[in-house]
Amino acid sequence: MPVTRQDFLANSTEQGAKNLFDALLALPEAKREWRPADTARTALDMVAECALNNGYTADMIQNRAWGAPAYDACMAIQSETAADDISDLQKLLEANTKRVAVAIRATPDDAMDVEIDTPFGIMTVAQSIAYPYWNMSYHEGQINFIGSL
Repeated sequence: MPVTRQDFLANSTEQGAKNLFDALLALPEAKREWRPADTARTALDMVAECALNNGYTADMIQNRAWGAPAYDACMAIQSETAADDISDLQKLLEANTKRVAVAIRATPDDAMDVEIDTPFGIMTVAQSIAYPYWNMSYHEGQINFIGSL
């Protein structure tokens, strides 16, 4: 049986979350909250973003509508989440990754072209189901870069 786009992306998303958190754990503890520049983000902040976005994206895929809090509220929640105990952050990342993977796998082929209006413009369901994997892979690279500095 061939692998569907949905299965591929759900599996990649689950592996991406593991890779992201492994990259965070590979950093010395002091570097997890370190910023390479005043305008840069910490590794913990990036993982918090991914953990929260996976939940927001799961809801968006299921509801076919944007439902995340407003930007300022998102940033406040993200800051609080980044300040949580690392084991709590890991649990949130794992739980929301599981939720989004379930939503991705449940997405029917005929929904891929459905458009969702977001604050960032129109996104199709196909783009939405690819976002968690892309976002976590992107931030894994940034965290690995922090580790190299």
